[in-house]
Amino acid sequence: MILSPPPNSVDRRPTPAPTPTSKGIASFTKADRLRRRRDYLRVQTQGRRLHSRHFGVTLAPPEGPAPRLGLVVTRRFGKAARRNRMKRLLREFFRRHKALLPPKDLVIMAKQGAEALNYWRVAEELGGLLLAKAPGVAHD
Repeated sequence: MILSPPPNSVDRRPTPAPTPTSKGIASFTKADRLRRRRDYLRVQTQGRRLHSRHFGVTLAPPEGPAPRLGLVVTRRFGKAARRNRMKRLLREFFRRHKALLPPKDLVIMAKQGAEALNYWRVAEELGGLLLAKAPGVAHD
């Protein structure tokens, strides 16, 4: 038996359109991530820092044509399940907004209190931080 939502309920959350890629819709491949320590160090030394209440973001000139993502969620954030959940939410934001992000390498650091956020709050906070700054950042 398939249950449908009541006729008066409407999901009012905006859903960003997924970005088509060669591997499907909104993928997250090895080419999309910062994987080496030297990449993280380069972003930290050459990058520009942006802050919000729950996240710190560092943007640096890319080594390739597309934006790449690095995540920092330390043990102070909580146990492994909590840290992994936050990383999943951050990767999902990156996948859905990859085409709109500035062509920079970025490292997102989760701060205390971010564990209470759901995806929509994460997208709202990072979208306001990164997507609004994209035109100005791209011309650094």
